[in-house]
Amino acid sequence: MSLSQTPRAAADARRWVAHICRELGRDDLVECAEVGTAELVANAILHGAAPISVRVRGTATHPRIEVLDGSPVAPVPAATTIDSDDFLATFGRGLSMVAMSAVAWGASMEDDGKVVWFEPAAGVGDTAAADPVFDSHAEPDVESHSDQAVAVRLLGVDVALATALGRQYADLRRELRLLAVAHQDAYPLAANLSAMFASYERQIPREVHFAVKRARRAGKARIDLDVTIEPEAAPILRTMLEMFDLADAFCKAERLLSIQRTPEQRAFHVWHLTEYIRQIDGEPPISFRPDQTRTSGDQRVS
Repeated sequence: MSLSQTPRAAADARRWVAHICRELGRDDLVECAEVGTAELVANAILHGAAPISVRVRGTATHPRIEVLDGSPVAPVPAATTIDSDDFLATFGRGLSMVAMSAVAWGASMEDDGKVVWFEPAAGVGDTAAADPVFDSHAEPDVESHSDQAVAVRLLGVDVALATALGRQYADLRRELRLLAVAHQDAYPLAANLSAMFASYERQIPREVHFAVKRARRAGKARIDLDVTIEPEAAPILRTMLEMFDLADAFCKAERLLSIQRTPEQRAFHVWHLTEYIRQIDGEPPISFRPDQTRTSGDQRVS
């Protein structure tokens, strides 16, 4: 739900998350969901930047509320106790209230802002205030390569598909990490996939991300890219082709509130990773074809 930077935004968000909790059959979480959401939205309006939005992720059993804003500045962790002076400081009090309304809470800093999240508890102050979990996924500015690095040509990169896949991956990456942080016993596969994704991210050339962003802003539909990748990435990418299919199955089986890849996104993803593998092995580049999105949907990786 997109939010305006007005006083009514917190109330709108509070009503919306309460409705979602009831739709999920979690009426027991409504009070804490409303309290935490109102505080995070107020903080985003006062101390963050546009655009501001709220969304619900996680699972039906463990829903998680996320407030997104355009400021990359990390929130200040809440104090463990609140005295009368703290009530005069809206920002500090807000995060303290979130901590007391949450099973777990924290923030992820991204290139274009941050996501502050919490999993609502069954009652405000029912348990000790949760400690925050902060992480960052800001893109590095510089990338170095060994003398063995291989030049790869990516022909016909579909800018819209690459952008949508990047957003889906960012949501999935955060989803798995936070499920592993808050509920490792209930979702052991989430922890394993999260660790493998961290290794995967070190293999993919970062310049692809930046080139796609520039192309999108320039209104381009397709681009060709010249990038460099290390040879040892090939076996990791072969494994990740299977892992991404496993992640899609996990999303569906666990009823995650984030969405698995569409057939079009999957087809583009398979082409993208396979091009690195093929060209590391000395094969010539093959351009991405839009009709691959119709013919690759049922592809299986052996």
